[in-house]
Amino acid sequence: MTNPTLPEQIANRLRRDILRGKLAPGAPIKERDNAAELGVSRTPMREAIRILAKEGLVILRPARSPIVANPTLKEVSDQLEVLIALEILSGRLAVENATDDEIAAIRERNERFIREFDSADVLDRFEMDMDFHFAIARASHNAALAETHRAYLERLWRARFLSARNRHTKDRVIRQHREIVRGLEQRDTELVTGEIHAHLKNLLDAIRDKFSDQPDTARPAEDPAATGKG
Repeated sequence: MTNPTLPEQIANRLRRDILRGKLAPGAPIKERDNAAELGVSRTPMREAIRILAKEGLVILRPARSPIVANPTLKEVSDQLEVLIALEILSGRLAVENATDDEIAAIRERNERFIREFDSADVLDRFEMDMDFHFAIARASHNAALAETHRAYLERLWRARFLSARNRHTKDRVIRQHREIVRGLEQRDTELVTGEIHAHLKNLLDAIRDKFSDQPDTARPAEDPAATGKG
C-alpha cells in the first residue's frame, strides 16, 4: 500500500474534523486559514478540499469558501438504500470470488475491531468498521463495484459515524460482523447477504432516528459565516 500524498493527508485530517464536529455542517472551510494552520501551501489544501468534495463531505461554491455538506434526511436515506444494494452484491460476489487469504484478512480486521471496540477512540473504531466493509467489497473482485461502493460509503461517512456512536448497538454489530465472516468462510451466500441486509437495515433505522428532527427535503439555513471568501 502506497503512503498517502500530502493532499490525502490533509483530507484525512479535515475529514476527522468534520466527523468530530470541529467543522460543523454549513461551516466554511477557509482555504487560506486552514493552510496556514497546517503549515502547508494553498495548493495541496485546495486538492484536499476537492477530495472531500468528491466524497460529498464538502460543497464547492464559485468565488466563495467551500462549506461542510449538510445533506437532508431524504438524501442520506436514498444513498443508504443504494449502499445496501451494493454491499449485498459485494457479499454475494465475495462468497464466489474471494480467496481464502482475503477471507482470513477480513476475519483479522473484524477480530481487531472486536478486540479494540471498548478501548479505541470512537473515530478509530469507526474507521476500523468501515475498513471491514471496504475489504468485503474489494474481495468481490469486481473493480467497478468496489469503486462505486467506496464512493457511496464515503458520502455516508458523517451519517454513519453519528449513528455508530451509540454503544448500545455493540452486541448486535459484533454478532452480525461475526456471522458475515462465518458466511464468507463457509461460502454461504444466503448467510452473508442476509446478515449484511439486516446489519445495514438496522443502520438505516438508526440514521433515520438520529436525523428524525431534520426535514426530509428542507435544508437547514447556511451558517452566515459561510459566505466569506477563502
